[in-house]
Amino acid sequence: MERVETARDLVLGYVRALSAMDEAMRAAIPSLERLADVVGLARSGWISRGDHIGTYSSKVHGAGCRFVSDNGTEVDVDFAADGSGVFDCWRLRGYGLSLPEPLDVTDQDVRSAVTYGPQCGRCNRSCTRSGRGGSA
Repeated sequence: MERVETARDLVLGYVRALSAMDEAMRAAIPSLERLADVVGLARSGWISRGDHIGTYSSKVHGAGCRFVSDNGTEVDVDFAADGSGVFDCWRLRGYGLSLPEPLDVTDQDVRSAVTYGPQCGRCNRSCTRSGRGGSA
């Protein structure tokens, strides 16, 4: 059960980190309506695909972006058509390994964490290898 609680804390930490990055990006780019708009701004050339914005560096890729804070914590997220953030076990694990005190959890721990106990309110109940695991 302890591993599940650790994985649950990891999921909640990821969502909090993504929210902090959203706030920082909006402060740095006042016209930004939602974090997903960073992808469109990069595609249009308004910002570069790899940029330092506020206290974060960003690297736009495909349908999403990887954000890295000044302490090295990485949050990689894809965006759905409606602009919501989408993550999976791979992204959560990468986030955990990038923390100042790295946290390595298994996919099974993450799947158990998002289906166990009170939900964070921002993620789906499943996390699968083959598809999108949750949305922030």
